[in-house]
Amino acid sequence: MSLLDTHIGFVEALRSAGLSVSLAEGLDAISALEQVSWHDRETVRATYAATLVKRQPQRVTFDAVFDIYYPRLIGGGVAGEDVDPVDGPRDTGPELERFREALADALASGDLQALQDLAVEAVARFGAMPGRGPGLSSWSAYTSLQRVSPAELMDRLVKGLLGEGLDAEQAQRAAGRRIGDFTRLVEGDARRRIAEEKGPEHVADVTVRPTIDRLDFTAARRSDLEEMRREIYPLARRLAARLTKEQHAQRRGPLDVRRTVRASIATGGVPLTTHHRPKRPHRSDLVVLCDVSGSVANFAQFTLLLVYALREAFSGVRAFTFVDDVVEVSDRFRPGADVVEVMESLAQSISHATLWGRTNYGRALTRFAEQHADAIGPKSSLLILGDGRSNYSDLALPVLGDLVGRARHAWWLNPEHPRHWGTGDSAADRYGEIVRMVECRNLAQLGEFVHEIV
Repeated sequence: MSLLDTHIGFVEALRSAGLSVSLAEGLDAISALEQVSWHDRETVRATYAATLVKRQPQRVTFDAVFDIYYPRLIGGGVAGEDVDPVDGPRDTGPELERFREALADALASGDLQALQDLAVEAVARFGAMPGRGPGLSSWSAYTSLQRVSPAELMDRLVKGLLGEGLDAEQAQRAAGRRIGDFTRLVEGDARRRIAEEKGPEHVADVTVRPTIDRLDFTAARRSDLEEMRREIYPLARRLAARLTKEQHAQRRGPLDVRRTVRASIATGGVPLTTHHRPKRPHRSDLVVLCDVSGSVANFAQFTLLLVYALREAFSGVRAFTFVDDVVEVSDRFRPGADVVEVMESLAQSISHATLWGRTNYGRALTRFAEQHADAIGPKSSLLILGDGRSNYSDLALPVLGDLVGRARHAWWLNPEHPRHWGTGDSAADRYGEIVRMVECRNLAQLGEFVHEIV
């Protein structure tokens, strides 16, 4: 594969992972690379990042793709010998004990170069997965880490850091960070070896996690959720700036013929300058009804946070959560509220939003119509959040139809892929006949939808 082919494949993989890289930016990267030395891999990485990465949260995904297309080394990388994965893991007792001692020393000293070399050796010696035939072998970071067990070195590492003068909390944090760094190095080397066998395109498609704004709410881990929380308000600021710019561009209303004709007297009746009536701003009330059961709770919480971050765009916002009973949570989003406190408060409200412990959209819609009928009016927009899975219970379709008919606008955001709508206990297809059903599985789609309705 030529350098040009590698570059094109790298840029395409970045796009697939969620980074927006234009043709012009790809050409800018090539121009920048002509000005630097290719002998230093980190210089090449920094040059690509400077021309292709727009926001810091994208950097983790960028680095993972870069390491696949521009690996630190090729081949076995262990004392000049290649380890054949067909032979299986070389995890003999003496070899493993020697390796663990070397790893403990490298972790204690924080030697990055030594840790990189040990990560390569860990995969080569302990991570080989025997294949069922030629070309079917592979490598496993999980198997490598299971054999090496770096977490078992934690106590030893903490004691060493305590001896260097760190307090207990600092030592624990530093030890966890070093072991986590080694774990990521092992995972990266396993991806590198698989990419050599099956091609970088395959590995990038299968193993590289998308950028945080493209990651599905339902697939997010705890660390991902924390990063998403940090992204909510920057996303809100970008949306607000975009909306303000567009509103300024569309401030002019219809042509004011009278003022235009009057102004044309000075030019002999030629209307050189047109005048327009001021455009009346229209802001509606927003009512949000959220399913907070199971995995969709994260999706509902992030949607609520983004809507409330943009609450100035609406004349009023009311929010309700439900599992099979409805609870209003509008007071949780007071101005200046801490994001973490809001999330914890929403989590606590889940226990109050359930009577029987199972999602029941029909019951929730009926209770909402009975208890909060005044929330919906001709100036209101209704936004429903949920996957539409109602455990085969009554759907209360007439109740939903009445609510939608009374609202000015109505949308339903669904965190599932459209191919799953109407499967199993999903009633998304039937609800979609009454209210517009919109796919919303990540922050990027959420931002685009909020921009559309505002």
